[in-house]
Amino acid sequence: MSASAALRVVRSGLFGVIFFTTIPLFAMATVLCFPFSFRVRYAVATRWARLNLWWLKHSCGLTYRVTGRENIPKDTAIIFSKHQSTWETLALQEIFPPQVWVLKRELLRVPFFGWGLAMVGAIAIDRKAGRKAVEQLVTQGRQRLETGRWVVVFPEGTRMAPGERGRYRIGGAVLAEQTGHAIVPVAHNAGEYWPARSFLMRPGEIQVVIGPPIQSQGRSAAEILRQAEAWIEDTMARISAPRPAE
Repeated sequence: MSASAALRVVRSGLFGVIFFTTIPLFAMATVLCFPFSFRVRYAVATRWARLNLWWLKHSCGLTYRVTGRENIPKDTAIIFSKHQSTWETLALQEIFPPQVWVLKRELLRVPFFGWGLAMVGAIAIDRKAGRKAVEQLVTQGRQRLETGRWVVVFPEGTRMAPGERGRYRIGGAVLAEQTGHAIVPVAHNAGEYWPARSFLMRPGEIQVVIGPPIQSQGRSAAEILRQAEAWIEDTMARISAPRPAE
């Protein structure tokens, strides 16, 4: 192993120590705030994300740059983000207003981490439930949006490796169609620096691009989804590193 590779392992390990040891601390602090408002619980929970983004910069030399902040609307909206890494689950909390995520319900059963998610009103769905899952997303998503919380959707449903593209699911677009809220598309290349299911970081600068809001009023969910997918994937092709030849 080269000296640079060994240093990456050490620095990534240092980041991992803080990442994992702070989960129960912030989760329990969030749970203890259950008598208070969402804003208070959210403020406590997101301190964990901000701490780890700061530590990621100083331990692993990994930063990020956002293009398109002017596209973030003042009104509550639905975020459609590419999902490549753990990183964006931290960074979206710092970039956008208070939010809830749409996620698989199994995550709520994870000790500490799941408890914190429950305290900030995550929309936990059974991905195998089909139409019922979409109905749940619309019902709970509408309630979250009406109370001023943004809704984060990873439309491919799972993390995709750089250069890969999953099937975009209709649920988030149905939520937009039914509520009239705009979709804000987000593309980023975090998977090139922090791969899925890995804690070996590569130093550098992650690019995040926020697209113009996609209006939903008077449009079908299929049409909304096509436009969001086209923008995200076209932008991904522009900001992603070329894949090596097979």
